[in-house]
Amino acid sequence: MIKIISFWVITIFSIISSFAQIKSEEVVINNQAIQLPGTLSYTSQKSPLIIWIHGSGGVDRNGNQPQYIKQFRDAVNKENIAFFSYDKRTANPKNALFLKDGVYFSDFIFDAKEVVNQFKDDKRFSEIILAGHSQGSLIAMLALENVDKYISIAGAGETIDKTLIRQLTAQNPEFGEIAKAHFKELKETGEIKDINPNLISLFAKPNQPFWTSWIKLDPIKEIKNIKIPTLIINGDKDLQVLISDAKALKKAKPNATLVIIKNMNHVLKNILKEEDNLKSYSSPDFPLSEKLIETIVSFVKK
Repeated sequence: MIKIISFWVITIFSIISSFAQIKSEEVVINNQAIQLPGTLSYTSQKSPLIIWIHGSGGVDRNGNQPQYIKQFRDAVNKENIAFFSYDKRTANPKNALFLKDGVYFSDFIFDAKEVVNQFKDDKRFSEIILAGHSQGSLIAMLALENVDKYISIAGAGETIDKTLIRQLTAQNPEFGEIAKAHFKELKETGEIKDINPNLISLFAKPNQPFWTSWIKLDPIKEIKNIKIPTLIINGDKDLQVLISDAKALKKAKPNATLVIIKNMNHVLKNILKEEDNLKSYSSPDFPLSEKLIETIVSFVKK
């Protein structure tokens, strides 16, 4: 009986100790007037640090409703990997005044570089890995100075105009043709004069400089310039970015590691029922892909 009690006491103590080793700090990084508040979590041991670079929209440090970034943080911390994610400049209300004149794609690149600068000389961490998700895949590609490894998660393998035209065409072929014409006009003249009412939210005047700055960048060209170890990941349940995108990135950088993860969708959740794919975009109840964590931990610790 004493042995059994001792066993449980030791087990419980070990569990408590493992959780106690994970420290968390709130860090605010300033890129001139822009504030990028984030959460740094790490263990007491010196470890590699993953910095998360967000996808499209006003994404906060936890991944908004589906909480996929928080789930990712918790999972890698258990593997003695430090993690930092921050509220994207468009997710922090304090930045609203400075964003009223619009946002350019380069702004997100400058933010990512400033975040890396925050940690590049931090002796608590053995190396820095940039993990770019969706839009963040391209942002991270262009912010790899002082970075040791790069991970592309659900990153496009073509320019953004082609991706959006494909996505809109799948929903409504007519909208796809309208978007194609609008992007053509934007490339040729720098503006769209008569915006189709059905796509006004996408091509509104304040958004046009952002699209102009983004469509100039081709991930296939940019990934060829990467000199550090590279991991390319895509899920086979991703409704937004195709497996062909990941394969195109791999073709452009043959020495990269390519992993296609079964049953993983765009927000990194493990999807077993097709009807759960879209549901997982607004709920934290769906589990993160375990294979994703296994793949990234193996790459980081290699």
